[in-house]
Amino acid sequence: MGFMLLYVGAALVIVYAGFGLVLLFSQARLLYRPIRDVAFTPEDVGLDFDDVMFQTQDGLALNGWYVAADGAPFTVLFCHGNAGNIMHRLDTVSLFHSLGLNCFVFDYRGYGRSEGRPTEVGTYRDARAAYDWLTQRKGVAAEQIVLFGRSLGGSIAAHLAGQVETRTVVVESAFTSYPDMGARMYPYMPVRLFARFRYDTRAHLARARCPVLVIHSPEDELVPFEFGRRLFEAAREPKRFVEITGGHNDGFLTSGDLYRNAWTEWLDFVGDDRFEPATRKTR
Repeated sequence: MGFMLLYVGAALVIVYAGFGLVLLFSQARLLYRPIRDVAFTPEDVGLDFDDVMFQTQDGLALNGWYVAADGAPFTVLFCHGNAGNIMHRLDTVSLFHSLGLNCFVFDYRGYGRSEGRPTEVGTYRDARAAYDWLTQRKGVAAEQIVLFGRSLGGSIAAHLAGQVETRTVVVESAFTSYPDMGARMYPYMPVRLFARFRYDTRAHLARARCPVLVIHSPEDELVPFEFGRRLFEAAREPKRFVEITGGHNDGFLTSGDLYRNAWTEWLDFVGDDRFEPATRKTR
């Protein structure tokens, strides 16, 4: 009996260690889930757009779509989530257009038609390159730019908000950090010890010197509602928290007018001339 218990215990240890090794070496594949094929464009939903190619600081060519709205007071720089590519964000792009906002949505390296392979530092560089294209090539003033990120994109947008001038940053359905997310998904594994990514959204937001809007749903089945509350607590004033309904991937749709009104009211608030982008060093 003692031998059998020892054998079973050893087998469990081996299985546990093996699963841990799989998680260790599969993190990039689990985190980044790009799709290369871009089968649809804004034209398919009745929107005119500019198909843009722009370069990162390390020389990669990235693809994005610029969709303009007549008389738009702001331009949304849209950092999307970890899966798919920009064609999967057409519902959101259409929503922004209906709200009278310009939108520039882009693919990170390794996604869609963008070159390279995704990395954490790389996604930060990609967002900065998109911002530089807007301000330097398109001529959009910093105080007219709204940084927006959903899910993983929330961490990327928050990071950018700590680096550049912007009117506001909006973070939706975002996690507090990659290790926090890993610990939630695999509570029985010491994921914090071997996490290869940080994506510390909470720390990024704490460094942002602009108004912050955090949007989250208590029905989010992937990223806990509590994470959204922690992000809100970390942000500086002025800030606002909006509770929507629906799941992680469809809350912005199922919430309907609640979601649309949240954007309208927030942009009315930050549109006040008292809020000028803070001066900070850029690099």
